[in-house]
Amino acid sequence: MAKEYKDLVVGLDIGTAKIMAVVAEVMGDGQLRIAGLGVAPSHGLKRGVVVNIDATVQSIQQALKEAEMMADCRISRVYTGITGSHIRGQNSTGMVIVRDKEVTPVDVARVVET
Repeated sequence: MAKEYKDLVVGLDIGTAKIMAVVAEVMGDGQLRIAGLGVAPSHGLKRGVVVNIDATVQSIQQALKEAEMMADCRISRVYTGITGSHIRGQNSTGMVIVRDKEVTPVDVARVVET
């Protein structure tokens, strides 16, 4: 049975040599307490570029699974950084009417188009 944590954050570092996942509990004073760590050899990357997505995904999953096991938790959200000169950001605003009070994949596609 998984431990009860009040507030967990998970960081993921995807490198060309290894992939690391760290699980930390946010304490009441804002300090972080490391709860788990997972490390896996990085496969599917070459000089920072994904050349085999399946191998990369498997490496990420392995690191996350190790971190989950050590922390005795279930990871549902991850923070990661993406670097490179090819990375671009774009701020935009979109709006769409949502029917039946549930956002569907069609609604998401429509809002991205606007």
